[in-house]
Amino acid sequence: MWDAHFEELLRRQLPFLAPDETLTEDAALRDLGLDSLGTVELLAALENAYGVRFVDDALTVETFASAAVLWKTLSEMAAAAAP
Repeated sequence: MWDAHFEELLRRQLPFLAPDETLTEDAALRDLGLDSLGTVELLAALENAYGVRFVDDALTVETFASAAVLWKTLSEMAAAAAP
């Protein structure tokens, strides 16, 4: 599961997810309101918060399909960037 900061950043871009609604691992982010502008804003926020840069291979529709896939991608990049 992801950390609280990740969920906070993600929830900001999900207008169709109620504040008291659980964000599940497999929920389709597009169905929860993540659009192209939200994706760009989320990408910048995640890069800033976690000190990573999304490589071109990670900038796919699949990466932003669900919270679980996005968290896995982010975690792998953070681990690779760690000294």
